[in-house]
Amino acid sequence: MLFKQAHLEGIASGKVSLAFRKWKKPAVNKGSLINTSIGVVAVTGIREYPISRVTEADAVAAGYKDLAALHTALNKIQEGILYRIDVHYHSEDPRIKLREQTSLTAEALAMITTKLARLDQFSAQGSWTATVLDAIRRYPCLKAAVLAEQLGMQKEWLKLNIRKLKNLGLTISQPEGYTLSPLGEEYLASQSSGK
Repeated sequence: MLFKQAHLEGIASGKVSLAFRKWKKPAVNKGSLINTSIGVVAVTGIREYPISRVTEADAVAAGYKDLAALHTALNKIQEGILYRIDVHYHSEDPRIKLREQTSLTAEALAMITTKLARLDQFSAQGSWTATVLDAIRRYPCLKAAVLAEQLGMQKEWLKLNIRKLKNLGLTISQPEGYTLSPLGEEYLASQSSGK
């Protein structure tokens, strides 16, 4: 579930407590925790909701100027059921603390290696993690489309899978492209030095 940055900032401040989405089936459940740029957002409720029941106050609580602005956003999606989703700020993003680690034990290194091997093993692309991490190290902040072209990969596939590396604390999304996190740098250094 994606949020506009303005809505995320509203969730962080407590001004935004609702979201409305048109989906063929729900993409989140009550209790879902979503990693975002402002930290973890919790879903505390979700239910089908007729558009006729959405009020001006609901629209404002969802971060829109008024009901008309919410209707405009929802009308861009032709198909799907409207869901009313209760959200609130839950906690800091745990990946931030993870990615700042630079003193890795042999066990921690082995765990990262195992997780990366699993990503490679279950990918139709075959082994890709080492190639992508090395490319991000060599070309920091390179636009995803350009990086994908250099690697001979589809942009959307690459972005989705770099998110998996980010979830392991190895990369950081920048306004343009990606960089390795301190943890990612430490991990690659350990691999090249044969720790």
